[in-house]
This record gives sequence, C-alpha cells and structure tokens, in this order.
Amino acid sequence: MNVPATDRFTVSDAVNMYGLDGWGNGYLAVADDGNLLVTPSRDPSRSIVVLRIVEDLARRGIKTPVLLRFPQLLEGQVSELAAAFSNAIREFSYAERYLPVFPIKVNQQRSVVEGLVSSGWKHGLGIEVGSRPELLAAIALETPPDAVLICNGFKDPDYLSSAALATRLGKQVIVVVEKPFEVEQILRLAEEERALLRIGFRIRLQSRGSGKWEKSGGVASKFGLSTLQLLRALDRLTEAGLGPQIALLHFHIGSQVTEIRRVKNAVREAARVYAKVRKRGAGVSFLDVGGGLGIDYDGSKTSSDASVNYTVQEYANDVVFGIAEVCAEEHVPPPVIVSESGRMLVGYHAMLVVDVRGAISGIEPDPPALTGREAQVVQDLAEVSRKISVKNYREFYHDAIEYRDQAHSLFNLGMLSLDERAKAETLFWEIAGKAVRFSKTAKFVADEFVELEQRLHDKYLCNFSVFQSLPDHWALDQLFPVIPIHRLNEPPSRRATLVDITCDSDGEVAKFVDLKDIKDALEVHDLRPGEPYYLGFVLVGAYQDTMGDMHNLFGRVHEAEVVLDPLGRALIRDVRRGEPAGDTLACFGYGESDLVESVAAGLREKVSRGEIPREDADGLLDDYRQRLTHYTYLD
Repeated sequence: MNVPATDRFTVSDAVNMYGLDGWGNGYLAVADDGNLLVTPSRDPSRSIVVLRIVEDLARRGIKTPVLLRFPQLLEGQVSELAAAFSNAIREFSYAERYLPVFPIKVNQQRSVVEGLVSSGWKHGLGIEVGSRPELLAAIALETPPDAVLICNGFKDPDYLSSAALATRLGKQVIVVVEKPFEVEQILRLAEEERALLRIGFRIRLQSRGSGKWEKSGGVASKFGLSTLQLLRALDRLTEAGLGPQIALLHFHIGSQVTEIRRVKNAVREAARVYAKVRKRGAGVSFLDVGGGLGIDYDGSKTSSDASVNYTVQEYANDVVFGIAEVCAEEHVPPPVIVSESGRMLVGYHAMLVVDVRGAISGIEPDPPALTGREAQVVQDLAEVSRKISVKNYREFYHDAIEYRDQAHSLFNLGMLSLDERAKAETLFWEIAGKAVRFSKTAKFVADEFVELEQRLHDKYLCNFSVFQSLPDHWALDQLFPVIPIHRLNEPPSRRATLVDITCDSDGEVAKFVDLKDIKDALEVHDLRPGEPYYLGFVLVGAYQDTMGDMHNLFGRVHEAEVVLDPLGRALIRDVRRGEPAGDTLACFGYGESDLVESVAAGLREKVSRGEIPREDADGLLDDYRQRLTHYTYLD
C-alpha cells in the first residue's frame, strides 16, 4: 500500500516515524544524509555509519545478511547498570555493595561474554551458568577477583564436581540449590571434596513477574524451593556442618518484567525471607534478585509486552530501597545485592542487516486492458471500480465481493476464460485498494477495512531466515525494532510486511513496534532497480544468537565487530564468516565427503554409459564441491 507523502520529509520525521528516540537508548541517530548512525558514546559527532560498514564488508566478500556487533555498547550498558545501583546505594545509605552478574545463557558467544567481562571488570561483573557446558566455559574465563560464579540449573554429580574444580581454581563459586534432592548430592560431594562450595538457595515467591515470561516465576515455577523445603534444606546442611557455607538466596520472577510494581513486591518478599533466614542463624550474605530488568523494545515506556514502565535507575532504587527497608525493620545486616540482568546488558549491542530482494504487491501495477467484450460479471466489476467513491465505498465493496464470488463460480463451471478470471481478480483488488483509501476518511474505520488493508500490504522479500536470526519473533511474537539503514531523509512511499527466503509461511515479520500500538506494516521506500535496499533489525543481542533454527538449512549469518577508535574512526574487527552449505548439511548427517563421493559415483556411471564426457564429469564434480563452500543465503 502507498504511504501519503508529506510536503517536506526530514530526518526528524524519520526518527519520529520509526520511534528511534524511544527504543534506541541514545545509541542510534540519523545523519542529515539519511544514513543510520550507531553512537557508542551517545554523541552523534562520534558515530558509526552503518551503511558504510555494510558496503565495506561487501567489498571484502562479506555480504548481507550480516550481524553487526558493537562491543562498546556492552561497556555502555554495564556502566549504566553499575552507576544506577551506585547512585541508589549512595542515596539510601545502603551499607553493602552491588555485584552485577551476566547469565551466560542470554548470549554465549565468546566475544560477547569476554567483552562484557572486560567492560565490567572494575564493577566486579560475574557469570551465572545454568548447565555443565556453560560452567566449563565460565571456568576458563578470566574474571575479576571479587566476581561470583553462580551455578543454577539441574545438577548431577558431574556438574557439582565441575563446580568444585572451579573453586579449586580460585573462582568464587556459589552453587544454588533449586531442587531438594540437590542437597543430598552436595553432602555426598562434601564427603569427598576438600574444596568446599559455597551454597545458595533459589526460593519460590508468591510474587510473579509480568509480560511474556511471567510463568517462569511464582509458586508454579519449574525451579525453586518452597518455604518448607527451604527450612529443611537449611537444617540438613547445618546438621552436616555446612552451615558456614550457606551464602546466598536467589529468586527469579521472569525475563523482561514489564511492570515495576511486580519487581517491588518480589524484592520485599525475598528480603523478608532473607531476614528470617538470617535470624535463624544462617550466615547468608548475598541476595540475588535474578533477572527481569527489561528493555524498551517499542519505546512506549509502558507495561506492554514490548516495553517497560520504569527506567534502570528506578529499578535500582526500588531494589536497594526495598531490601534496605525490610532489613532495617528486621534488624539484620543488609546483604550484598546481586542481579542477573542479561537482557539489559547485551540486547542493544547487535543489529541484523538484511537486503531486500524484491516486492510482492497486493495490487497489480499494470492491469490488463478491457476490450468491452468480457463476460458480464467482469464488466460489472469494471463498473464498480469506475464509480466507487468516498460516499459509496462500503456498498460498492460488498458488491465487488459478490461479483468476485460469481466470477469464481463461473470459472469453475467452465463459463469464464483464464484471461477473464485474471481481469476479474485484478479489478477486485483494485476496488479493495480504493475502498481502503476511502475508508480512512471516516471517523471510525470499520474492522473489515482494517483487515482488508492488512491483506493489501506489500511484502518485501528479505534475504534472511526468521527462524535462524529472529527465533523469538517466530516463537513468541517478540517485537524487534526495524528501520532502514539509509534513505531516512526520503519519505517512505509504501507499507510492507517482511518475508524471509524460507519456504515456510511463518517466515514473516508482520508486527512492528509503535508508540501507541503494534503496527501491522512497516513504512518502507520504493525499490530502485540496481540499487540495494537495506533494513536493520535492532536490539537482537539477547537470546537470538543461540536459539536459531536451521529451517531449510539456512545457517548462521556473517558477523563482524565494529568499534570507534580514539580518533573517532569506525574499525571493523573480528569478522566471522557465516556457515557454508557443507557445514549446515553436516549438522544433519550429510558429511561432505559422503556427499561428494555419492555425486562422483553417479557421474562415473554416466561416463561409463557414454552419457557424458569424462572432462565434463570432472568439471561438474568440482562445481558441486565448490558449492558446498558457499554461504547458505542468497548471493
């Protein structure tokens, strides 16, 4: 569908249209020439021009789709989080400190984790793991001396012995008991292991989070101990002489908590449990408030699933004040505060850039000419198209539906030619487009025309896989901001949904962020012949990296890190090529050597029967072998 053009479109209009100031967190801007900028220091004069990076990579043979990482944004987020808690601790005269922890499950990419640890070194940033493989990766990381290594997830003896190994290597390990049977496993380990682990408990709260992930918290959570289970675990460990090793209480009310009220309630409830545990004689000294600190995907600053109704500073204030107030009431020393704010730390740092390969329009731009000799039903549709107006659009659209159905029936009875069917279909969608346009003049637009407009949107075919690069959008309807990375000084002339190159109808992005609602189409520009058109999917740094699905055997995309040097120049570093076809095939048992040998055998058979010359067979085999090294996406 066409977008009405304004008299004079400016980059400020583009910023408002796409909501850049709302969800960009100061890290994005638009240059006067319409190019999208990444501003690691939130200073537009020191910026990275995304289009230039994409063009530079293309010259090196790294073409879109490509995932751009901006590690300096990791540093900005760590500093923002630490500063917020520092301010809160100072404001409320809190007697203990704050330690940030990164849950490695949010993004296990080595470059991301190491970048975060480096950026958070002075803040004592630690790591949280939820499996033995993640623990093995964390053991090898060089972390700050005061950083904690928190071990969550289901634990077997091998997991616990790996945690003991980390303790012997000097890590500040805290194993969090999440199931009652883990207490006995820890006791058995303690009988054999001289490096005693520090122990924590994950508690189930009555309080729950809000948003898409609220079911991961509360009393029905998959993990955590009930109050009775907690008391029995405390007694059991104390009786076994491990009371001094009890160090931490932990809770989690869900990822991307949208309402600050839910955070306040959970913090106060957990702080009360902490105080009671201290009064029972346990030397708990850490309170881990878990994850949940959300980011504003749509810029609305509301409690919608794609936003949060609080700032990072408000979050920190409520956590610190809530714990301080309860501890003062209970006359117990306050704990060291730990949070696992993974999404907030890494969500902003990555952008997926894709190229648009074509447009699928709901209305034919060049309809076939009418001769006047067509069947009556076709002429009736033509008459409706000529006479539909703002005064009669509803009635005439309903007439068009009736004529369209008549045309289909006549075609099925053999009474309408294929050419006439094509003309009838084209005329109907032409009428539909006019009806939608006229409906917008009404004070209230009827639902049928809202739905009709959605069917008429263009579809822009993008060179990527939703299942590989945006799995949360496909599986959970998670919204991600999308914006052209260039031409933002031009008025967008069309509205479109975005379809990927998989053969699955679910491979589509048809929901877009908006300040007031969820848009069903994105404002885009006309495609120019011979010129690339690029779109950026933003805020994709959390979870999307490790949850991708190889639907249609589309593998990981190219990646590159981009930083600003001290002189303000953009530098591309650590380029990683995406998976070639041979690697994605190997994941499903198609070994490259087996594939080549199978094709070679078929070619030898053709040569032996004289169906193909040997030199041609050799060339075909080389061609096949070479294609296994190609990128899985369109070239």
